Amino acid sequence: MKEAKNATFLFQRGFMDYHNDRFEDFSIMIYKDDQLYALLPANSVEDKVISHQGLTYGSFVLQDKSKFFYAFEAFKAMLAFYELEGIKQLEIKVIPTFYNSMPADELDYFLYKANAQLLKKDVLMVIDYAHKLRFQKNRREGINKALRSGLKLKVDTNFSEFWNSVLIPNLDKKHGVKPVHSLEEIELLATRFPDNIKQVNIYKDGKVVAGSTVFLTKTTVHPQYVSGNADKNAYGSLDLAYDFIINEMCDDKRYFDFNISSEDNGNKINEGLIFWKESCGARSYTANTYLLETSSHKILDIPKT
Repeated sequence: MKEAKNATFLFQRGFMDYHNDRFEDFSIMIYKDDQLYALLPANSVEDKVISHQGLTYGSFVLQDKSKFFYAFEAFKAMLAFYELEGIKQLEIKVIPTFYNSMPADELDYFLYKANAQLLKKDVLMVIDYAHKLRFQKNRREGINKALRSGLKLKVDTNFSEFWNSVLIPNLDKKHGVKPVHSLEEIELLATRFPDNIKQVNIYKDGKVVAGSTVFLTKTTVHPQYVSGNADKNAYGSLDLAYDFIINEMCDDKRYFDFNISSEDNGNKINEGLIFWKESCGARSYTANTYLLETSSHKILDIPKT
């Protein structure tokens, strides 16, 4: 559903199928008059369906012409189908509203009527380009430092040097983890979605010292991976990268998404991350994850006046 009002390119099969060996897919498509009306990208874990563990966000995806009561019936039909298939619970990671191309808060209301349990509320830091704040002084100083240090910025296809020399070593050293995507996977996805996945690299003396793999949706600029080597503060390499990504890659976008700044299912806030992102002009949004019983379709009703 490329024209869906509450989805991004990540929901397309060309993106999702790169990791289809890791999940038991249980996505569902709902039709009205032989036209695809709604869908849920999802995978199953025992008697539970999750929307979708391989995606940053899920949601009940609706075509842009969808109407409220038809969407409600589609939602009920989805729950009834899953219950018939032996699924007892559905966990939904609702896509943040700024990714929507049109108003799409029906799901929030349907979840309320289904007595869904709020599992998690994350805090995201976001720049709204319609109300853009100026970089604070320390960020501007970092950009000037990068220019004085002779750093060069390029948007290129050199994913491998950034991933192998900067990103992977840094994630391993700091957190003992690997990127969600492998280098081979991100290169494959970049060939499938060349307008949506870009690599921004910062070079010093011909060597990549920092960079970001950027995802571009219909509404939003989102640096999916960002990292710099040990001297990033001394040379201002990340300030230079963020200045470009925020101010030069926005085109027709409305938002810049710094991603989640909360931890422990939203119970804790990373103060350092919040401070840094706010210094770039970001302010807060929230993203919710809900759990509901599939059997709730039996009691779902919206009285009409």
